[in-house]
Amino acid sequence: MFPNQPPNYNEEPTSTTPPHIAPHPDPAHALEAPHGIPRGLRIGLLVVVVIVVAGIAYRLIERSVDEHKLADTTNANATPIVSVTLPSVSGDSSEIALPGNTQAFDDTPIYARTSGYLKQWFVDIGQHVTKGELMATIETPELDEQLQVAKADLKSAQADLNLANTTSERYQNLLKSDSVSKQETDVAVSGAAAHLAAVEAAQASVRRLEQLQSFEKIYAPYSGIVTQRNTDIGDLINSGSSTSSNTAKELFHIASVNELRVFVAVPEVYAPEIHNGDTATLTLDEYPGQTFTGTVARNSGAIDSGSRTLNVEVDVDNHAGKLLPGAYVFVHFKLPMASRELSVPSNTLIFRSQGLQVGIVRDGHVHLQHITIGKDNGKSVEVSTGLTPNDQIILDPSDSLTEGEAVQIAGPSGSNK
Repeated sequence: MFPNQPPNYNEEPTSTTPPHIAPHPDPAHALEAPHGIPRGLRIGLLVVVVIVVAGIAYRLIERSVDEHKLADTTNANATPIVSVTLPSVSGDSSEIALPGNTQAFDDTPIYARTSGYLKQWFVDIGQHVTKGELMATIETPELDEQLQVAKADLKSAQADLNLANTTSERYQNLLKSDSVSKQETDVAVSGAAAHLAAVEAAQASVRRLEQLQSFEKIYAPYSGIVTQRNTDIGDLINSGSSTSSNTAKELFHIASVNELRVFVAVPEVYAPEIHNGDTATLTLDEYPGQTFTGTVARNSGAIDSGSRTLNVEVDVDNHAGKLLPGAYVFVHFKLPMASRELSVPSNTLIFRSQGLQVGIVRDGHVHLQHITIGKDNGKSVEVSTGLTPNDQIILDPSDSLTEGEAVQIAGPSGSNK
């Protein structure tokens, strides 16, 4: 048959059976499995299976370890971390520092008592004045004219009085000889009395206008310092004080600063221990490390129902002029104590409907302890009952803190212990 020649199906088939060949003695054929899988391949597959199983087992173990770590971390984070402090023991005396404001011993606004125009001023802010020193002058042309008119009216009234007195005397002399009637004499006498009253009224009017004219000059009522000047030359001046119905304005403001008053609102709990004559010290931020000594001069003698405080006045000598009126100061009072008491920071207190409490850590759990406050010192409070010196008190307790809750105490550097 030639290539590409189609087969002839009519030809007789020929026998192509190969002769019998004996098995080859090759060792590789001898190691073949009955199913034809080589032994090397089987070993390779077994190794792969072992590796896969080992990898799966490793992942499962690693996942289990991670789950345990996550559980431990979650449990640790679920336990609150708190900072604690121990109560401090107060000494034989305590001190409270309360805010106050300095005020001038005398503080006076100066108004005009007469109307006109400011002619000249002689003092300005910050200037020290002495009692009776001239501060300003006012021009009052209308008042001056009114005074001239009043003086003229007085002269006219005096002339009428002189004539009335002369007439009255004549009528009284004529009455003795029955030259005039009793009625005419009485009229003359009454006329003289009426003219006398008119003279007295004219004199009072002149004195009033002269007094107003004297107010053209404004004098210092006492020695002090000028803190305000609210006028200038040529300003229209209205007499009186500044009220809703008056347009008068303050010309000057002077203050006596050689001695200052400091008013302090003392809490009711300390009121029985503040006495007139007690010594108090003042501190100011602008004078660090320096104190000023004052004396309790007086108190209101009553507790303010709104603030529950006692208004106390402390007088401080200020001849050196270091203290200024209106300054913010801290007034320190020494309070005697009958016994030593425990003191805790104010940020340990828990205010709830059950009463005043603090959180104490005992054996890793919270105990809410009721306490009684003896005195409130601002940043700290003195506890009369409820605490011992060894109690670990929680600082800044949360609102959700409950009895028996497990907590961890923060270490010195913020670590847990």
